[in-house]
Amino acid sequence: MMNFPINQDRDYHILVVTSVAAEKDAVLRGLNASSSFDVVTSGVGSAAAAAATASALARTRYDLVVSAGIGGGFEGQAEVGSLVIANEIIAADLGAETETGFQTIEEIGMGPDRVIVDEGKIDIVKRALRSSDLVINIGPVLTLSTVTGTAQTAEKLARQVPGAAAEAMEGFGAATAAEMFGVDSMEIRAISNTVGPRDRSAWRITEALETLEAASFILSEVLIE
Repeated sequence: MMNFPINQDRDYHILVVTSVAAEKDAVLRGLNASSSFDVVTSGVGSAAAAAATASALARTRYDLVVSAGIGGGFEGQAEVGSLVIANEIIAADLGAETETGFQTIEEIGMGPDRVIVDEGKIDIVKRALRSSDLVINIGPVLTLSTVTGTAQTAEKLARQVPGAAAEAMEGFGAATAAEMFGVDSMEIRAISNTVGPRDRSAWRITEALETLEAASFILSEVLIE
């Protein structure tokens, strides 16, 4: 069984941050009471995720923070029902509007607009998940304060971040808090809908939660000796 390169003198401890109760419940079902994980519900949005993550990290020592939940997948990059593992966690709408268009906080010199995920951790999780029937995609996951509801916005984001795989609302907040505490982070999203025109009737939330549960079960096995 594959394991992260951990300090064998103590248990490896992971914090999973979800935004809503349904996501937390799916993750908990998958983890099956593994003592290596704590799962918290932060509420919706980057600020809530950052606050909940920082609060947990201030109380307990963790080795990894995982932002986990459902999200939208960009057409041609992550289809409904698949799973996305972020290689970059990007604050895609944090910046400034200018006469020449949107500029990120990094472009205007106010700090980084993304957190880069450790390639070794991605590879271990990817290989473990690909031993299942899950369809796995690796790519940037965008953190947005407003989820996309039009084809025009979806196209703009795809141009802004080439290869963008998914969008959600919490990843950058959780990853930024983790970075401040010197803890590695990841983001995993089960795809419930295609990024673009908002059509709730086409969303597959139940199926996405089932995918999240299955991924959580495999993730728990990767980290248990």
